[in-house]
Parts: sequence; C-alpha cells; structure tokens
Amino acid sequence: MVLTKRKVRVCVCGDEGTGKSSLIASLVRDVFVSNKIQSVLPQITIPPSITTPENVTTTIVDTSARPQDRTTLRKEIRKSNVILLVYSDHYSYERVALFWMPYFRSLGVNVPVVLCANKSDLTNDSTTPQIVEEEMLPVMNEFREIDSCIRASAREHNNVNETFFLCQKAVTHPIAPLYDHKEGKLKPACVSALRRIFYLCDKDQDGFLNDQELHSFQAKCFDKPLTSEDLENIKLSISKAVPASNTEKGVDMKGFLQLNKMYAEKGRHETIWIILRKYHYTDSLSLEDSFIQPKFEVPEYSSAELSPAGYRFFVDLFLLFDKDNDGGLNDQELAALFAPTPGLPQSWADSSFPSTTVRNEAGHITLQGWLAQWSMTTFLEPKTSLQYLAYLGFEPPNSKDPLTSALKITKPRKRRNRPGRVERAVVQCYIIGAGGAGKSSLLNAFLNRPFDSLYHPTIKPRRAVNSVELHGGKQCYLILEELGELEPAILENQAKLDTCDLICYAYDSSDPDSFSHIVDLRKRFPQLDELPAIYTALKADKDKTTQRSEMQPDQYTSGLMMSTPLHVSVTWSSISELFVALAEAASNPSTAFPKNEEPPPDRSGLYIAMGATACAAVAAIMIWRRSTNSA
Repeated sequence: MVLTKRKVRVCVCGDEGTGKSSLIASLVRDVFVSNKIQSVLPQITIPPSITTPENVTTTIVDTSARPQDRTTLRKEIRKSNVILLVYSDHYSYERVALFWMPYFRSLGVNVPVVLCANKSDLTNDSTTPQIVEEEMLPVMNEFREIDSCIRASAREHNNVNETFFLCQKAVTHPIAPLYDHKEGKLKPACVSALRRIFYLCDKDQDGFLNDQELHSFQAKCFDKPLTSEDLENIKLSISKAVPASNTEKGVDMKGFLQLNKMYAEKGRHETIWIILRKYHYTDSLSLEDSFIQPKFEVPEYSSAELSPAGYRFFVDLFLLFDKDNDGGLNDQELAALFAPTPGLPQSWADSSFPSTTVRNEAGHITLQGWLAQWSMTTFLEPKTSLQYLAYLGFEPPNSKDPLTSALKITKPRKRRNRPGRVERAVVQCYIIGAGGAGKSSLLNAFLNRPFDSLYHPTIKPRRAVNSVELHGGKQCYLILEELGELEPAILENQAKLDTCDLICYAYDSSDPDSFSHIVDLRKRFPQLDELPAIYTALKADKDKTTQRSEMQPDQYTSGLMMSTPLHVSVTWSSISELFVALAEAASNPSTAFPKNEEPPPDRSGLYIAMGATACAAVAAIMIWRRSTNSA
C-alpha cells in the first residue's frame, strides 16, 4: 500500500569530517562533488518523484557538530522525524556510543536513528579500520533507537540513495512498534493486529488460510497474484520454522505470525506495514479513526437502519459462527465471532446481553434475536454499528461503496398526526406506568420468556427488541423500553422523546391506585401529548377493580376521543396481539392521537384538480382559435 502525501524530515548528524554534506550532495547531484563544498549545506526538500517509490516528500537538514552550533543542532534534532548518524573511522565510530546516542537520549527525542558507515571506499586503507557488521551489532543491541545500519560511499555513490531510503522507511515503516529485538519476537500490539487480520482472512473460519484465501489475501494487500512457487516457498519456510505446523490444510494462526516474524527479522518490516495499512492500521497499531468512525449524520426526525447489505452481512456472520447448527450462538461461538473486536459493544454489556432479545431454550441468541439486536443498536447508536461493521470486516458488495453503505437513513417524519405510514422498519415504544403494573413481565412476554410471579423492581432503563409481523405481512422491529427510576428524567428530555415513536400507558387493572400514576404523569409532562399513545390494562386475568382516579380509564380515554384501554395478560396467548397493535400504531402514528385533533386539510388533491382544469381550458381555447383561423 503506497502512502499518500507523507513528509519525512531527516536530520543528518555526526562528527566533523565524516562526510555528512558529501552524502547529501551526492544524493542531490547523483555524483560525488570533488570540489570543496561548504561545511553545512542549506536545508533541502526532495519531492517524491526523484527519491524512492514511496510517495514521500523528504526534507534533509545538514548540521554541524561544533560546540558553538550546539543550540541549532538541538533545535533541528527535536524537529526531525528520523536521525541519520554518520561515522567514517574508528574514532567517530566510538563516538556513536560514547557521545551521540547518549546525547540524543538526553534531549528526550523519540525518533528512529539510522547508522551510516560512510567512506566505505577507504576500507582497504591501513589507516581506516574495517567497519564490519559485528562492530555494529553491539551498538544496535545497546541502543534500541537504532533502526538500521548501512555502509555507504559518497565518493563512489554507493548506497547513497539506499541510505536515505532507510531514513524514509524508518518513519513510514518503523520496526519499533512491530518487533522486540531484545526478546526476539513480535510485540503484543502487532500480534493482536495480525491475529485480527488472520480472522478476517479466514473466510470459512476453519482455523487455516487455504490456498484460495491466501490468494485473496495477496491480491488485497499487494495488488498482484501469488504464484504457485511463492506459495510453496511460504509454506516451506513456515514448516522449517514451525516443524509442528501442518501446511497441507493451509497456513494456521501460528504459521501466519511466524511468517511475519521472519519478515521483521530479515529487515522486511515494510511488508508487515503494507499488510497492516491495507487493513487500516495506524503507526500506533490502532485502527484509523476515519475507518471505524466514518462520518455519518442522522438528520432530525430521521433514524438509521441496516441496509439490505448490512442485514445480509450479519446473517452470513451468524450462520458462519453457528458451528453446531443449533440455531443459536453459545458463549464460545460468540467469543469467536467477536474475536476481531474489542469485545461486546458497551451498551450490550450494560444491558446484560443477550437478555434484551430472543434466545432459544438453552439461552443462546437466535438468528431472529441477533438481527433484532443489531437493528436496535443501529437505531439507538448507529456509530456503534458502523464501528463493529469495520471491526468484523464488512465489505460492501460494490467495492467502491463506503462502509456506511451498510446503513441507510429513513425518511424524516415531521408531523406524527398526519395520516400515512411512517417509512421505518424499526420503531421504539416507551412503556410508562406505576411500579408493579407489570411492565417487566410485558417485556419478558415480548421475548417469549416464561412468566415469573416474583416482583423485581426495575431500577435502570431496560429494553427488549423483537420482530413483529404487521397486517399485510410486513416485518417490523419493535423496541420496548421500560424507563425504571429514570422515568421523570427521560420524559422531560425532549431529545429522548423525539426518538420515541409511541407511548404505551400501562396500568394494573387489579390495583386501584395504578391508573392515577398515568393521569399525574400527563399533567406533569404536557409534552407527552405530542406523541401517539395506546392505553393498556395489564393483569386482566385478575379481578378488575375500580381505580381511585378522577375518571375511570374508559371514561378518561373517551374524553380524549381515543380507543379504550386494551385489556391483556402476559399469561394469555393473545398477548402477541398487543405487540402487533403497538407496532401498527408506531407505524401509523395518526391513528393513536385524540380524534378531535384533526390534521390540517390536505389540499394537494384540490390543487392538482384545479391545475388539470386550467390546462384543459387552455387546450380548449387553443383548439377553438386554430379552428377559427382555419375557417
């Protein structure tokens, strides 16, 4: 993956006479400058076109080692992205460990250092010691800031371009975040990123990258095919490094990590970076913010839903990880599915997932519940859904489409009391009522949970989501939310009410004090009148009692010119009819408003008729004129 518009600032340091300026001049002019050049060259900026294949603009700053120039040296070192430290003889070599590296550390800079043994053309001279690799290794082992070493000759123009390429690579493809030389292994953050990439590439989740998956991986990362010879060499290298690895089935996780470890050990860490960046990792080995948090705004009065491509992705994901084909995801299968992510979304953990949605008899989330859960998450937190779509490897059917194509924005609904259906597949209903009215049992019945006669007061808000079939066969996801002790705070929050599609006023028909809570709430929060509502009498299987209220529920709703309360019990099989009624009312909000609140007359039909009449009159006049003229 080629980097775009990156800038690298190289600070060239070293003792006087080591050939720093000659190296820079040889790079720029492509030949050695035999004439005496100035001791410190001015700053040079080299565009990407004449440096290396990397799309990097390189600024090279020459420096002086004289004590009187130390202030300027400090400033340039602190502004640099990488330091090129040049030495040319035994004395300047010794000074690398005795002065220069400790000096860099004393300045508190945290940039890579490239060590260059210049004047390698003089190595046969008896006055110049042979600078061999064994002499460089102790310095590299002592100072981990040293990214790489190279021998060069400005006079013979040997390895000059390569020297500055190493400086670029130390910034654009740093080894430090990837590999621990002291421990001799990949660093944990790098391992974590590569593990995620392996999971995403293992399309059939069998624990191996087969030949087809390896070919797809190669094409995605390097934009070129993987030859049969290259494939065999990769498998052979892994087999030698990990004797227990079985490459007949493909490359397993251990082999994949070992392959990348070999790249790091051989100085081919740019290969690892190409892989990481193709999968949107930054230099700090975190996923790019623009990738996991793409720009996605939901306009006022609209909502977010999964698009067909988004639903298809989550269906395929469920079927892929349901290894035992029991129609549910157990704990192990869920853990494997969320392996490429930070774990369950925080909102899921806070709501004790999967208690919020449909489960099978074993307590495992079903496909119906899985889709319902993601539908609710997308409705309430679309950015969370986008984040996890990125983590889980969603790829749009059209490669040119963005990640956000997994979601869609619904048509805004501005006036709820206007006749017509709301074009939404996900709707939310607040269930409001006194404590002990049966709201929690209603949520349990919505999720097909058995009735529990023991009363458990609800403290914090609780949600349940399930699919409901509307009249005519259309499917809708209904979110029921019980507000708990936060009921007053939520009802006075206009933003919360704006996201709500329907209010379900619920009371215990066997408790004489239950309905008065609803009456008091409507008085305290007059803004509730702006929402469609349905009144529901719960616990209808018990003896009905007279409510201690100004008016009885039937009189109260009749006074509002609304339907009388629906009498239901969670112990009745007909309870499902209530959920259909709630979903229908949320989809047709005008049906759940007081009948005396008539919407403004829709004159669009009148205007159309008037326009048609006017057009007909004009046409008649034109025809009459033509007939008159012809006569």
